[in-house]
Amino acid sequence: MIVGIDATNLNEGGGLTHLVEILSNVNIEKHNISKVVIWGREKTLSQIHNFSWLKKISPKQLTRNLFSRLLWQKYKLSLSAKENNCDLIFSPGSIFLSNFRPFVTMSQNMLPFESNEAKKYGLSLKGIRLIILRQIQSHTFKSSQGVIFLTNYAKERVIKVLGQISSSTAIIPHGVSPRFCIPPKEQFDKSEYSFSSPFKILYVSIIDHYKHQWNVVEAVAKLRKEGYPVVVNFFGLSYLPAKKRLEKCISKFDANGEWAKYHGSAPYLELHNIYNDANLGVFASSCENLPIILLEKMASGLPIACSEKGPMPEILGNNGTYFNPEEPDEIYHSMKKIIDNVQLRSDYSNASFEKAQNYTWDACALETFLFLEEVFVNYRKSA
Repeated sequence: MIVGIDATNLNEGGGLTHLVEILSNVNIEKHNISKVVIWGREKTLSQIHNFSWLKKISPKQLTRNLFSRLLWQKYKLSLSAKENNCDLIFSPGSIFLSNFRPFVTMSQNMLPFESNEAKKYGLSLKGIRLIILRQIQSHTFKSSQGVIFLTNYAKERVIKVLGQISSSTAIIPHGVSPRFCIPPKEQFDKSEYSFSSPFKILYVSIIDHYKHQWNVVEAVAKLRKEGYPVVVNFFGLSYLPAKKRLEKCISKFDANGEWAKYHGSAPYLELHNIYNDANLGVFASSCENLPIILLEKMASGLPIACSEKGPMPEILGNNGTYFNPEEPDEIYHSMKKIIDNVQLRSDYSNASFEKAQNYTWDACALETFLFLEEVFVNYRKSA
């Protein structure tokens, strides 16, 4: 069996990380697969290791604009797949316009399928883009022979929007890089911290409407007002309107820039050190498919105060405190409960660390390629 991988719309972020990791961790000898062919831009393909069984193809059309890439996918991908004797194409980017069959896709972006979250963008360019993505991804899922979901929550939400789909489905979560697996640190009573040596709260994520960083700032401000020696650090890329909202909130509650800081994007290879420097992880998102950042914080041995929305309880389980991310008072109480109780901090840290060990790229790679084989066999039987 020869598998093609359509990476034409993968440039950066979690989608690219997923692709790099499954190709790096798959044991191809465990599968009935002799060759993998991958199409993508040179920049994308350069981040993927070379293997004897992997062939990389980078057509010049993929270096141009989005419209050019979509045209190539629609009219040229199928021809290239047939020239390379591909039996199935895996398109993890959720957009597949080619007429090649069979193909398997993956649901990685929940925003197009969460109407209440998408409405926050109004008729902005991003809001219009989400409407278009919902239509294209819905078509892709319905016309596919297989769909991989990352969580039960994501599968239920997408199918609720689409109605039943005839495709085979599988739930295959992403993994966590071993460098994030840092055993929990010793926990100290809050009396051990001071304003000169503060308790550090960390929130890593893109600054965006559905991430609610400003509510976290307000919650931390309340802790500070009550005398808690806490600071909060934000890392991540930013969506400009949300970034402005965060900066305005920081100016309101921390005018002198003493305890609430936005550091911009952190290099991915440095993230484990950033987690290791923190005392408490907070995750206040209201829309996720599988929050890899939450997994990373769990693997890093951090106690976690977490949003109750989306798949977060499915991932974290009973190993943290929960809050409504749109209610600063709930975020405040959730963090306060952890800070006040050193034993609870220790229990949460150890339990979530252990739970995170279940999420490995080895397992993700194995299950993904087994599913591709299964879909191909079923397609051949039904042909």
